[in-house]
Amino acid sequence: MSENVSSNPLTNRIREALSLALQVPIEGISDDLAFGDLPQWDSMGHMEVMMRLEESFGIEINAETIAALTSVAAIRQYLESNHLAAPS
Repeated sequence: MSENVSSNPLTNRIREALSLALQVPIEGISDDLAFGDLPQWDSMGHMEVMMRLEESFGIEINAETIAALTSVAAIRQYLESNHLAAPS
């Protein structure tokens, strides 16, 4: 069995957060998972995902951003761009 090719600490933390928020096994959270791919990731599930991300990463996500964070890839890109890069 092969490991997820793009596994890295950030992706793993995102997958853990989504797994908890959506109450699905972490194996069910793929790197290309997006809003609507799982029955649990509906509009209510999306709010759970956002709350779990805020809690897990110690961030605050505004309404405009909530609407854009509709996939694992978008969440990873947002976190890398806005919260993990230390300004010089």
